[in-house]
Amino acid sequence: MVQKLIDFFNKEFSGLHQAAFLLGFSSLVSQLLGLFRDRLLAGHFGASSELDIYYAAFRLPDLIFVSVGSFLAVTVLIPILVDKIEHESVEDVKSFLSSLLTFFLLTITITSAVVYIFTPYLVDFVAPGFDLQAKAKLITMTRILLLSPFFLGLSNLFGAVTQSYKRFFIYALSPVLYNIGIISGVIFFYPVFGLDGLVYGVVLGALMHFLVQVPTVVSEGYFPAISFKFLKKDISKISSLSLPRTMALGVNVLAIMVLTALASHMSSGSISIFNFAFNLQSVPMALIGISYSVAAFPTMSKMFSSGQKEEFVSYMSETLRHIIFWSMPIVTLFIVLRAQIVRIILGSGNFNWDHTRLTAALLAMFSLTVVFQSIIQLFDRAYYATGKTKQPVIIKIASSLIIIISAYLFINISSGHPGYERLVDRVFRIADVPGAEVLLLGLAFTIGTFINAIFLWITFEKDIKIRFSPRVMKTVLQSLLASIVLGIITSFSLHIFNNFLDLQTFWGIFLHGLYSGLIGIFVWCMFLTAIKNEEMRGFTSMISRKFGNKRPIIPSPEGL
Repeated sequence: MVQKLIDFFNKEFSGLHQAAFLLGFSSLVSQLLGLFRDRLLAGHFGASSELDIYYAAFRLPDLIFVSVGSFLAVTVLIPILVDKIEHESVEDVKSFLSSLLTFFLLTITITSAVVYIFTPYLVDFVAPGFDLQAKAKLITMTRILLLSPFFLGLSNLFGAVTQSYKRFFIYALSPVLYNIGIISGVIFFYPVFGLDGLVYGVVLGALMHFLVQVPTVVSEGYFPAISFKFLKKDISKISSLSLPRTMALGVNVLAIMVLTALASHMSSGSISIFNFAFNLQSVPMALIGISYSVAAFPTMSKMFSSGQKEEFVSYMSETLRHIIFWSMPIVTLFIVLRAQIVRIILGSGNFNWDHTRLTAALLAMFSLTVVFQSIIQLFDRAYYATGKTKQPVIIKIASSLIIIISAYLFINISSGHPGYERLVDRVFRIADVPGAEVLLLGLAFTIGTFINAIFLWITFEKDIKIRFSPRVMKTVLQSLLASIVLGIITSFSLHIFNNFLDLQTFWGIFLHGLYSGLIGIFVWCMFLTAIKNEEMRGFTSMISRKFGNKRPIIPSPEGL
């Protein structure tokens, strides 16, 4: 029964939009679980020093994962693996995977052992503002979390096989199980083990993230074994390809680590608020940017490696248009409904009104970057599909440095010029709320992300010697205009429903945001239909084919 269900999903969701829809739906489930996870954490701890320690404990394991685990990144492995599966025997592919497995296990074991030994010294760089008691707990939790990159790295290796065969249903289950593990840590392990129980749940989630990939690899006959007969040529090739990506991800993690270190000097709970807001804005980015870019990556790799450059550009153009089309309205809703979103998801238990106001303000700032983060996801994968890995690294390093430098500058300017802080308070309506300086970290991240996306787009067109068709810019303009209409109507609806709903209750707040958002979405749909937007037409056609009369759709006379 389970296999029939899996086969059904693999068959029905093989195209770009169908696969993106499946990944988006699974991502939605995962994100909803993630939001439930954050609600549990917020309700238990609020924006507190305990939760600051929990989030800070991820910094070193995350750095290990991107520096070692990225050796097995799917963006690097898939183009090579797809080519090997098509042109080599099963045994050759299995030997290739065995060499990667052995090399990874050796590297991750040595790296984790070194970090384990020096953790007491390294935490001074992660959270220099913590007191001695907080640092002692941070050391313990960080050491437990060192198991996480081990399992996630293995999941990357097996997940490359899963994606190469377009088994998106299986691949999409991974983040769902990961969040289930974390939730288990909050509900079951924390009452028994205290704060350590939270990270036990993370390790459990990472283990399940890996185990769900195993059946596909076994069924295809590619399950690897430890082998010291390294295929030096393949390892050398993957290392050369993964090194730029490792540097790009590493410098990005370092930027977040610096922001965490700065937040550790701020008011208690600043790290928690930063992470809560960042997690909330990750929902639309995961639903749209990651879903479409992951679904498109194997096909882009195959097209470019086969010399189908025009098809590659058309396919990427189509993906880019849909990313922009769907991300803009979601971002608009997140900005307009930010207070309702934070109060509904996090507003329970020890998460008080000041925490809500700060998180909502930071969420609005982070939401501005969602479109740009989604574009970065696509262009990064497009670069890896073409084998050009240097350019995105340079841009990522530059943008990460901008984030770090901007954060230091904003904090120094704010401390020396009280008028600057008052301006920020008025813009985000957080006057007299303690801890507002954490918004400066969000502002620095926003600026760096914007620069990253713009330069990545410009550089890609120059390097690949292409120009995206006018249809991409048409989508940008139409989506922007429709999103402005959406924002105005939703804001107006909020003011109207203020007079009819009790905003002191959960359901009152929920219905306040729901009714206003639905009215805004309805007007958004009507507006796009009125201007004959192509993406809206394509979406309604797909829904009609899936659930209505399956009549053939006449293709648009325009080219991509």
